[in-house]
Amino acid sequence: MRELTKAEEQVMKILWDLKKGFVKDILEKMPDPKPAYNTVSTIVRILEKKGFIGYKAYGKTHEYFPLIEQDKYKTFYLKNFVGNYFGGSFERLVSFFAKSNDMDIKELEDLMKYVEEDIKEKEGE
Repeated sequence: MRELTKAEEQVMKILWDLKKGFVKDILEKMPDPKPAYNTVSTIVRILEKKGFIGYKAYGKTHEYFPLIEQDKYKTFYLKNFVGNYFGGSFERLVSFFAKSNDMDIKELEDLMKYVEEDIKEKEGE
């Protein structure tokens, strides 16, 4: 799997929400100022070549659908992000956000709760 460009990611997010759709459906969901139809069509074809989307042909028209689940891409992206910026350490990532965002006690407690729940789930496996 490869990392998506911002434009590709924007199209994928729309397609993940739609589940399936034509280029015009994707274009409709894009924020203003909307890109040209041909621009969106080109991005969709690139995503298809990268293996992110598939299509069903209706004559010359294609209905597109995601081949990669959003959660699978999120996991891939986050692992790359953590690897590139925090040496692969989620601990460093959390520490960075806790310090740079001035997290209050409640937010830190909530974070600890999620970590503890995750640990319990993994111990039960």
